[in-house]
Amino acid sequence: MTADLIPSTEGSPLASPPVTQAVILAGGQGSRLRPYTDTRPKPMIEIPGTGVPIIGHQLQWLAEEGVTDVVISCGHLAEVLQTYLKETELPLDVTTVVETEPLGRGGGLKFAAASLPRQEEPWYATNGDIWTRFRLRDMADFHSERDAHATLALARPRLPWGTVDTDQFGNILDFIEAPPSPYLINAGVYVFSADFASMLPELGDHERSTFPRLARERRLSGWELPQGVYWRAIDTAKDLSEAAKELAASRSSVGGED
Repeated sequence: MTADLIPSTEGSPLASPPVTQAVILAGGQGSRLRPYTDTRPKPMIEIPGTGVPIIGHQLQWLAEEGVTDVVISCGHLAEVLQTYLKETELPLDVTTVVETEPLGRGGGLKFAAASLPRQEEPWYATNGDIWTRFRLRDMADFHSERDAHATLALARPRLPWGTVDTDQFGNILDFIEAPPSPYLINAGVYVFSADFASMLPELGDHERSTFPRLARERRLSGWELPQGVYWRAIDTAKDLSEAAKELAASRSSVGGED
């Protein structure tokens, strides 16, 4: 089942009010993507064949999911991203904030969240190097039903190696190319309660402080991406080339069905 086939919760009495604001973390150095990031921040990299940088894809996706206001936390080569935003017709309102010194992921989130227009409402967040598309409203409903302070999208990426299937006697039965991982990982997309920003550190990594505490309190939830949803974090040049191949194959498959 792909995300497009997931039943809508519109009109359901259990559906939560829509989340209409988001933070994008776009301040990292992107050192593993050099030389691409020597002249642009990582979210400004374009996956070949897509015709749009990662940040442009994310903004379009957020707008389609009902988000009207986005705060982008910038750092490395912030002026390149800001110039793109000024010169591009955007589908929603965007504000940029610039970290003058590295605050860490938790500090960066807290810094950006202070500029959200509706402090009393929940918000989405995403890392600036994620290429995916799914129904954020379904994730927000899941978050609301569990009364969580934070909900993480969870992905099951394909392993970078092929695996070997054997029986109990050591006979090789099959070779499986790049199977899905048996483990879930943090997909870098979140829903946060209005109170979550106050729980973040001023400096440092929330995944080593805030998240473990919320997990102990049973106020941290995980929502697995629906089967068929495409997800990839663009961390290295290999990720970039692999994503280009995968997205091209996906477009060809959709075209063939038409």
